[in-house]
Amino acid sequence: MAEAAANLVPSPIAIVDDSRFDAHHDGSGHHPECPERLVAARDGLRAALGDAATCSVTAREAKQDELCRVHTPHYVERLLARLTRGYGNLDPDTYFSPGTREAAWLAAGSVIDMAQLMASSTRQRGVALLRPPGHHAVPTNSMGFCLLNNIALAAAAARAGGLKRVAIVDWDVHHGNGTQDMFYDDPSVLFISLHQFPFYPGTGAAREIGRGAGEGYTANIALPAESGPETYGAAFRELVLPMLRAYAPELILVSAGFDAHQRDPLASMNLDHQTYSAMATSLIDLADELGHGRIGFVLEGGYDLYALSDSVRAVASASRGLRTELPLGKLHDHERAALDQTRHFLAPHWQLPLI
Repeated sequence: MAEAAANLVPSPIAIVDDSRFDAHHDGSGHHPECPERLVAARDGLRAALGDAATCSVTAREAKQDELCRVHTPHYVERLLARLTRGYGNLDPDTYFSPGTREAAWLAAGSVIDMAQLMASSTRQRGVALLRPPGHHAVPTNSMGFCLLNNIALAAAAARAGGLKRVAIVDWDVHHGNGTQDMFYDDPSVLFISLHQFPFYPGTGAAREIGRGAGEGYTANIALPAESGPETYGAAFRELVLPMLRAYAPELILVSAGFDAHQRDPLASMNLDHQTYSAMATSLIDLADELGHGRIGFVLEGGYDLYALSDSVRAVASASRGLRTELPLGKLHDHERAALDQTRHFLAPHWQLPLI
């Protein structure tokens, strides 16, 4: 994949980060979702941006009515009550600590503000380094390291701010089940997920395409273990980009998990930092093609610190203007079959290229 320098983004890149996100930790230092993840992500971001123009989004806590756009009031109240108890677990995977409540509410409020900035066209691109992550949190519960669904809150805020169509592309290696649940019957949010399948959390089959008015507006690209750059490149060219082009979202949000990297200990995919750069480049190009240039990358998973730093650097470099082309190559039969299965279920709703 060849890389070539491009002009820098004319407007500053909106950055979300706050040291208070680091106060969310399990106390043992052994959990994979740890504060060191943001240390690594920050290193990658600094290496990429250099003297590029940026704008910091001041962290602030999400309000109750904002959270209740995607979560039930009962869950928000129950979560608040649980988070007053020091250290503990909300579910088998998701811990909390004395700093968790503030970190989670600040992360949610900050990404809401980033989305609102982009929706009002004051900032065209954004990168949010958030903890805790969010895409597994469902309307009524925490799940999979996630307490509040940051990306869904951002999409809902953009819609509340007047945008008619928002797209979420989730390339985390785990299916974004919480985000899917929140918009499963809503045609105003197009949700596209690329993930290892079958795998945690057990959802995300190709046949899951939405319900009612939202039928066809959920796309699950369920990929076999060991899929690599060529498979993701084909998925973007054949499915992701054609759907986005036809849908013409006014804002693209990316659940940017980096655990499909070949170094990641929690999954079995074979991506590298150049693949993430290429996927980011293709989405940035599409946002520019649509005439608004609005795209925000929101950190989800990624548990090898070296891979996380390198991948964040790659995406931030793409946001700054470094271009990487989507990889080409022949797919194995089972990888081709996975893409064809997604195409089969979505074909009645979208015009997708035949390969």
